[in-house]
Amino acid sequence: MRKISQKGFLFQETFFIFRRKSRTFNRKLELKMNNYQRILLKLSGESLMGDQKSGIDPVKLNDYAEEISAVSRMGVSVGIVIGGGNIFRGLGGVSKGVDRVTGDQMGMLATVINSLALQSALTGAGTKATVFTSIRMEPVGEYYSKQKALKAISDGNVAIIAGGTGNPFFTTDSASALRGIELEADVLLKGTRVDGVFSADPEKVPGATRYDTISFDEVYRLGLKVMDLTATVLCKENNLPLIVFNMDVKGNLLRLVNGEKVGTLVYV
Repeated sequence: MRKISQKGFLFQETFFIFRRKSRTFNRKLELKMNNYQRILLKLSGESLMGDQKSGIDPVKLNDYAEEISAVSRMGVSVGIVIGGGNIFRGLGGVSKGVDRVTGDQMGMLATVINSLALQSALTGAGTKATVFTSIRMEPVGEYYSKQKALKAISDGNVAIIAGGTGNPFFTTDSASALRGIELEADVLLKGTRVDGVFSADPEKVPGATRYDTISFDEVYRLGLKVMDLTATVLCKENNLPLIVFNMDVKGNLLRLVNGEKVGTLVYV
């Protein structure tokens, strides 16, 4: 076996240390070039339907998984909250005679189904993902805590937080604002089917005005349907900016994270 001289050994050791530091520097530089280093992505359950009337469209699900994976591979920490309206909506159940609390609990379970589906799609795309639930549901998902979720995203996992806030009468918009604050996200990204915030529903009013930027106070004053009031107040009081964008346009999430102007910025 060939012997390595002391000088050769020192050279090799120095080379490997330099290479490790170079990789660390490049990773930090890449993160610095990104506009956001930690995001909380809110997806609606309805967006997972695609062209279907209900349920989960596998094509749409895999498209979303590829988009999220591309962002995660850049080194951006990703937390996700998904709605459950494609399966069951609590308020919809009330109109059919279901007790409001029971209806909301059914809606929480719907978000868990969507979260598990997204976890599976992300895993298939080569991205590690962990499902946390706001109500105890082991072994379906880990019981959520801020510390566990932060540990997951620091290890390179996408943290999918299901079950809303775990309480009735709160929407998944409120849950996304709450989790974004807890995870100390740089921004809350709300992926929708429209390209930002409009003066009216653009799917119903073709001439609706689109805002490039708008304040939370203006959103409240104008009565715009961006998020529910609880979510709006949470973001405003905790200095969490919101960007509403069209998640169905491929590449939008990546462009947004890289600092391009996409959708509407709602600021404090």
